[in-house]
Amino acid sequence: MTTDQPTHPWRDPGLPIAERVEALLAEMSLEEKVAQLGSRWIGKDKGATGAAGPEPEDSHNVAPMEDEFGAGAALEDASRHGLGHLTRVYGSYPLTVAEGAAEVVRQQRIVMTSNRLGIPAIVHEECLTGFTAHGATVYPSATAWGATFDPELIERMAAAIGRDMAALGVHQGLSPVLDVVRDYRWGRVEEAIAEDPYLVSLVGAAYVRGLQSAGVIATLKHFAGYSASRGARNHGPVPMGRRELIDVILPPFETAISQAGARSVMNSYSDVDGVPAGADEWLLTEVLRDEWGFTGTVVSDYWAVPFLAGNHRVAADSGSAGVLALTAGIDVELPDTIGYGEELVARVRRGEVPEALVDRAARRLLTQKAELGLLDQGWTPEATVAGAAGVDLDSPANREIARELAERSIVLLDPGTALPIAPGARIAVTGPCADDPRTFLGCYAFPNHVLPRYPGVDAGIAMPSALEALRAEFGETAISYAAGCTVDGRDRSGFAAAVAAAEQADVTLAFVGDLAGLFGNGTSGEGCDAADLRLPGVQADLVEALLSTGKPVVVVVVSGRPYALGDVAGRAAGLVQAFMPGEEGGAAIAGVLSGRVQPSGRLPVQIPRHPGGQPGTYLQPRLGADHLGVSNLDPTPLFAFGHGRSYTRFTVGDLRISDERVPTDGAFTVTVRVANTGERDGAEVVQLYLADPVAEVTRPVKQLTGFRRVPLAAGEAADVVFSVHTDRTAFTGRRMRRIVEPGELRVLVGSSAADLPCEGTVHLDGPVREAPAGRRLITPVEVRPADS
Repeated sequence: MTTDQPTHPWRDPGLPIAERVEALLAEMSLEEKVAQLGSRWIGKDKGATGAAGPEPEDSHNVAPMEDEFGAGAALEDASRHGLGHLTRVYGSYPLTVAEGAAEVVRQQRIVMTSNRLGIPAIVHEECLTGFTAHGATVYPSATAWGATFDPELIERMAAAIGRDMAALGVHQGLSPVLDVVRDYRWGRVEEAIAEDPYLVSLVGAAYVRGLQSAGVIATLKHFAGYSASRGARNHGPVPMGRRELIDVILPPFETAISQAGARSVMNSYSDVDGVPAGADEWLLTEVLRDEWGFTGTVVSDYWAVPFLAGNHRVAADSGSAGVLALTAGIDVELPDTIGYGEELVARVRRGEVPEALVDRAARRLLTQKAELGLLDQGWTPEATVAGAAGVDLDSPANREIARELAERSIVLLDPGTALPIAPGARIAVTGPCADDPRTFLGCYAFPNHVLPRYPGVDAGIAMPSALEALRAEFGETAISYAAGCTVDGRDRSGFAAAVAAAEQADVTLAFVGDLAGLFGNGTSGEGCDAADLRLPGVQADLVEALLSTGKPVVVVVVSGRPYALGDVAGRAAGLVQAFMPGEEGGAAIAGVLSGRVQPSGRLPVQIPRHPGGQPGTYLQPRLGADHLGVSNLDPTPLFAFGHGRSYTRFTVGDLRISDERVPTDGAFTVTVRVANTGERDGAEVVQLYLADPVAEVTRPVKQLTGFRRVPLAAGEAADVVFSVHTDRTAFTGRRMRRIVEPGELRVLVGSSAADLPCEGTVHLDGPVREAPAGRRLITPVEVRPADS
């Protein structure tokens, strides 16, 4: 930064931001204001841009229907009146840190010199499992975050991601995904945190706090309803009533805004009950801004604006789609300007669109640019990447967080008879996920997201496979290996070698699951939806062949979604679930199998017993959750939400509820004692559920209301105190108002949705109360020494 006297009031950082923005708006032409609502993705047109980096060898799309949109305008032309965003400078092709930093400077300089006012653009990137850039740390998937039940750890991870991005001139990250899982067949389950809105809320808000602590704007997506599409098809219509949307889907977004100050929101592609989110003024303005008080920007998901015409057919053309989106409340169109371009200017000039709508959106975007310092006198892109030479995108500190997160996310479903593996055992390692570390990575990790276009380019990070990690854990001589099959192929010719290895071993480890990809180029990920919950390809047949040997077989599922394991449970010598544990996943899994790592992960999604009968999430009313004899389909899961075992023993008991009766605007505390009664240190996740036996609308059989991960030494005990305000019992009633009803509440505490040994009641007294917009969304939890 320079200390030059500001040439314009809007350049003066000493003035209030609102005053600066209004001064700038007054100086801008209509074309300049509209230009701020657009974007340009140079990386999509690689080969015609002059940018650094190798040429792609494969045409794998990294965004939906990418091929439908031809090459865009040259950046000089696209930014002749200004530009809102630069899209994925680092995340489109493999660049070194130095090349990427130079490319940021190059593109920003073009933008600044091409427009009269010299305003730079916001640079945004993907960052779900880490900064989506070549050579950057790949952390575990979002479902693995949920499995940790550890928001503080997720905040640390997101802060590390944000620091790396900020050091390289990136201003906004397109994460976290706050979609609540509703159908396990959906390909993007791996990008979602959990099937419970409260767990999603706390973990998602933690991510926002972490990323924004580094000065990088977090973007909440996909607002809203995307995860509940009919048949679990990507972009499919969502047959959901408004009550379910309000009570299940929206709370994580509201929490991330009110509790963590999220500064951006991205719309969902889907329509809910026939209304596309990108054209829904009720959702994007009335709820988001008028009710919740959100003051940041709404950005479109990639090509969501023209999709209103081409896919949803609620607009005749892209220009009309732009009007719908702008009116509803989308401020910035990503990744390229299509609906918000010259056609929008023409419609405003003809009086078809109020210029006030353009001003509204431009004001929000320019406010963020001012907050980021982009409007300050003397700002230069060179200064934003000045420290790039010293940035290690896969630093030891990053890898340590990735290791800790991976270890805490592994869920021991059942130790069976073989876990932990005894020292000196002869181990056969089989399965398609055993020696391919890409199976540890989600679809937005750079090696799976971008590198399929560049098959000759190295991943840029060290990511040992499970086989390599097991050899390091147990010794080379203890391990034999035969893959058996590929992830999704039909070839069974490798079965014989795998079976032979199993027959010669003391224990067999079968690594099965997913390989993430995009739009059909994987078994999990965006556009990789599943017809049912059978393991992909012939993997189930491989497991069956191994079990038929009669030798102990431990099944390790490395996947983006839960798969049905009913045919395996009770026959396997152990069951482990790893939700795409990232670049440190191999060592984490090996440590759990050996016993070096004490497993503490808990299921953020249930493990089904049968492959059909979806959806099967736990958050259901009685007729959706209980097997009452009215249907031959039993929805009972094999392993319930919150389940997870360890190599020690815990008890949860001594329930104490502060009050038997409280007013409908009151509060009470719930206290339990958790004890580690085993011989090893470990961590238990204590979970509080509430149940509303009688209400004016059907309510879930039980719903998570609070939780805390509690580390305990062997023999140690602690009291866990939940402070519950009655706001936490609110739901949407028949008149579509959020209410707290008088009546009995059941209080349930334990270790999973199916293991709740502590049960009591609280009676709410008084009138029905409407819960305000600023109601309490969080249940504070305190851990006290047991003797306090």
